[in-house]
Amino acid sequence: MRKLALLICSFGLWFFAGCAANPITGQDEMMFSRDYHSDIEIGKQVAPEVEKELKGKIEDETLQNYIDNVGRQISKISHNPDFDYHFVAVNDKSINALSLPGGHIFITKGMLLKLENESHLAGVLAHEIVHVVARDTQNMMSKEAGLGVLFVLAMSQTKNTGEMAAVDIARQIVELKYSREDEVTADLGGLDYMVRAGYDPNGMIETMKMLQKEDTIKPVEFFSTHPSPENRLLFIQAKIQTYYSAGLTNAKIGRDDYRRNVLDRMQNLPDTPEKKP
Repeated sequence: MRKLALLICSFGLWFFAGCAANPITGQDEMMFSRDYHSDIEIGKQVAPEVEKELKGKIEDETLQNYIDNVGRQISKISHNPDFDYHFVAVNDKSINALSLPGGHIFITKGMLLKLENESHLAGVLAHEIVHVVARDTQNMMSKEAGLGVLFVLAMSQTKNTGEMAAVDIARQIVELKYSREDEVTADLGGLDYMVRAGYDPNGMIETMKMLQKEDTIKPVEFFSTHPSPENRLLFIQAKIQTYYSAGLTNAKIGRDDYRRNVLDRMQNLPDTPEKKP
């Protein structure tokens, strides 16, 4: 019966798949569904399992509200503010951030501890928001037939089958690797979003330098799923100098706000035990 279900789902995927325009680049890309509402349904199904994979939500309401508020300031000026955005800090010690179709965005404890101010946080979240708006994960799922089949099963009427598929999708999405072209788009599009939201774009440069430095000490998980394009910093710096240099006087950095709402609060959090294999 399971093989039959997979076969039926495969035909369903072939029928529903099609091209949709990337609102950031304007290019047509293969998508499992043309309708972004399907992205929201995927996110709802998979987000709880991804949160478990990343060792659960950090239990601090003030910290969570702060991160969610920063994310929402940026998402509301994005190309698609109607996604079901949720910004969640998780206990995983890796230096990483990831997004799901439909607007669920996670940032790890390891990443938060390395950032120093609100503009750094804004840069990371803006980068992930572009992946959501551009439907990059949806595009990758469309290319991975197995993931698409799992999604159909996750949305099925059978509770046990759907839950098992959601777990499998969560594990695979955590490890999905964007293309370097997607990363350039997320960098430059995220830069535009954070500036429009009032943040200092140099925060993105400082964050990328930090990640590159950390990667020379120990491989950074962020780069395993977000491969670093060649000349990444040059692209970002050139755009800042060309488009934003004249308007940086009042751009927000937010060092004290970030320290008070994130760094100081994390000092008092209990250490989360590593997940056993």
